[in-house]
Amino acid sequence: MAVPAAAPEPGALEGGAAPDAAPPDDMLSVFAAARRSLKRTHDMFVGNHEMRRPEDSSATEMLLRMKMHDEYEHVRNVPEQANDVSLGLPTFLAMPAISDDATREAKPNAITRMLTDITGRGDESGRSRGLDREVGPIVPMQAPGQGDPSTTVMVAPRVQRHEIPKPEWHAPWKLMRVMSGHEGWVRTVAVDPTNEWFATSGNDRLIKIWDLASGTLKISLTGHISTVRGLAISDRHPYMFSASEDCEVKCWDLEQNMVIRNYHGHLSGVYCLSLHPTLNILATGGRDSSVRIWDMRTKMAIFVFGGHTNAVCDIQSQASEPQFISGSMDRTVRLWDLAAGKCSVTLTNHKKSVRSIATHPSEYTFATCSSDNNKVWKMPRGAFERNITGHGAIVNCSAIKEDRNGSSILIGGTDNGYLHFWDWKSGHKFQSLQAIPQPGSMSAENGIFGMTLDKSGSRLITAECDKTVKIYREDPNATPETHPLEWKAPKMSAGQRY
Repeated sequence: MAVPAAAPEPGALEGGAAPDAAPPDDMLSVFAAARRSLKRTHDMFVGNHEMRRPEDSSATEMLLRMKMHDEYEHVRNVPEQANDVSLGLPTFLAMPAISDDATREAKPNAITRMLTDITGRGDESGRSRGLDREVGPIVPMQAPGQGDPSTTVMVAPRVQRHEIPKPEWHAPWKLMRVMSGHEGWVRTVAVDPTNEWFATSGNDRLIKIWDLASGTLKISLTGHISTVRGLAISDRHPYMFSASEDCEVKCWDLEQNMVIRNYHGHLSGVYCLSLHPTLNILATGGRDSSVRIWDMRTKMAIFVFGGHTNAVCDIQSQASEPQFISGSMDRTVRLWDLAAGKCSVTLTNHKKSVRSIATHPSEYTFATCSSDNNKVWKMPRGAFERNITGHGAIVNCSAIKEDRNGSSILIGGTDNGYLHFWDWKSGHKFQSLQAIPQPGSMSAENGIFGMTLDKSGSRLITAECDKTVKIYREDPNATPETHPLEWKAPKMSAGQRY
């Protein structure tokens, strides 16, 4: 069977020889023809590569109108319900007032002005080209006045940098007396309003009464079955109140030296208590995370405040609002409103537990002490004012002393046995005094758990971990020449410079 001969290739000539010249256009493939056309086009217009197309202002304006129409046409006629006062706009952003009712009704709102008021030269160019379209606002726009923000530039005044005041000179403090008598850690101390005696208590479950002038022990009271963590002495009644880890709050009659009332309600240990200066009520806080307000006479709980999520470490009271301030291990400080029966303000600035609170005797301020910072707050809303730093340890107790020259001192007792003294206004720490453990105690037993100033403010009484009670006072022989003030103004940082 004969095999048919293969057909010659399209581009081959007779005799089987390859072509030496380019094939004609009608014999090229479509792909090759397109590539040749692109190359010719490139060669033709390569010289115009850097030339830009002239812009048509009318086309640009028409494109902007189309975009604004698509975006905002559905809200063109929405009335403006919010005014400048409700929005809280600054003076230079507020629109000028319109006194005429007819003008107020005819004047377009902000969205209508944005839709229709396309400025200046584009409209003229459109009219010159004979474009038939509506240009301009619905009503003639008023000439910009003096308060128009588009023609007025207001420069905000430079914020004044906070100047740190120079600290006042304060006499250094020194140890005056050491009293031993407790058989365990001394956790709390309270001074009698007559400034004749003071009471201490601690892990030995005993409440000891000491003579303030001589430092001699007068009497020991027993009644609690666990560590006594808080003491308070009334200035209107012959009563002393004690709070213990046995969940009990007791009222002692100082004329009979015996317990006359018990306040039941806490579900765990009671860590702190405070007496109201003018009302017959008592506030306690403890490990059950609650703050309880008691009627001193009926032993009934007036309020049980919840909100803290960890143990309440300290409570302070005052006659003005807020009447009670509590600090907790949950790193918050709460200000309680007795009239409303709830928490009015919660301060969450601390990063560590708040174990001590001190109120200023004359200013409307208070200080909260923590291991991260000591913070000063302005009452009644708890506005933050400044930080006082430099202790670097857990602050268990604090007190504020007001000097005769008008300055004040913040005193803090830490867990590592140091007493720190700061100038109140500037926050300058002018003295750090380390307590020395009594002989027979371990070197680690030098923590300070409680402190208070006597009623004259001249003596500082501390309750310490080495089972002793120490009394400190200012050095009467110190002068600014013998103990100069070592203070340098802080350098301006980059954040304060700009």
